[in-house]
Amino acid sequence: MKSKQLLPVLWVVALAVVLAACSGAEEEDPHAAMDHGEMESMDHSSSGELPDGLEKAENPAFKVGSKAVMKSDHMTGMNGAEATIAGAFDTTVYAVSYTPTSGGKKVSDHKWVIHEELRNAEDEPYQAGEKVVLEADHMNGMEGAEAIIDSAEQTTVYMVDFVSETDGQAVKNHKWVTESELSAK
Repeated sequence: MKSKQLLPVLWVVALAVVLAACSGAEEEDPHAAMDHGEMESMDHSSSGELPDGLEKAENPAFKVGSKAVMKSDHMTGMNGAEATIAGAFDTTVYAVSYTPTSGGKKVSDHKWVIHEELRNAEDEPYQAGEKVVLEADHMNGMEGAEAIIDSAEQTTVYMVDFVSETDGQAVKNHKWVTESELSAK
């Protein structure tokens, strides 16, 4: 008789565990649920090599060598981190969605790819909804992937050096942070 009484209790406990797990997901870091997959697949650092045709900004809000605070949340560890400006460039920056050439889930609203990182880029900036092929290699499977432009903005983009706020990893020549994602120290 006791086993029959215990069975409903076990179901209630199991249901509570499942519901707790579901509700906890809403409170986690917003990037944990992003379609980007694991952010570890992103090359946080780069060689600093620039795409052909990228123009240095003539009068950037943040000069090369200066410090700024990142208010960006498109990569874990960036928000609130102090950045040293390694480069400033005037271009069109895009948020894109694509399916990695290496397989895996579709990546939605990846920030950022610049105009000079698009294969056979036309002179005029692309608009939301247009299809392009990526030449950027910020994440595994990005280079050569067909993508849809989610948004486009003419702005100054920055290559930055910083130390991750979450794991203490030193990042060199990170591509890209927009001017609106930086604030004066």
